[in-house]
Amino acid sequence: MNINQLMKQAQQMQAKLMEAQNKMNGIEIVGTSGGGMVEVVISGKGDMKKLKLEPKLLSPDEADIVSDLIVAAFNDAKSKLEVKMSEQMGEFLPSGMKMPGIA
Repeated sequence: MNINQLMKQAQQMQAKLMEAQNKMNGIEIVGTSGGGMVEVVISGKGDMKKLKLEPKLLSPDEADIVSDLIVAAFNDAKSKLEVKMSEQMGEFLPSGMKMPGIA
């Protein structure tokens, strides 16, 4: 294989990786906690897009619990995003190689 072929393959792989990354940026992942009482939607970039709370959680006495549930729902969504990213990007990597920062 000559250097020109190698460079062409590298450019094709880079284009495919960019396409996969753009696809991931367009998805939304839902995380839940408290048996569905808290729901968080995050983008493929990991930004929180939406927060849904069960109305009965909004009692002033429950503020700490609600806070913990929101964190848990966000972490659930973030974990699902990392799995999805790993699946999407994994097809471009040699066997056994992992993306930095992705589980």
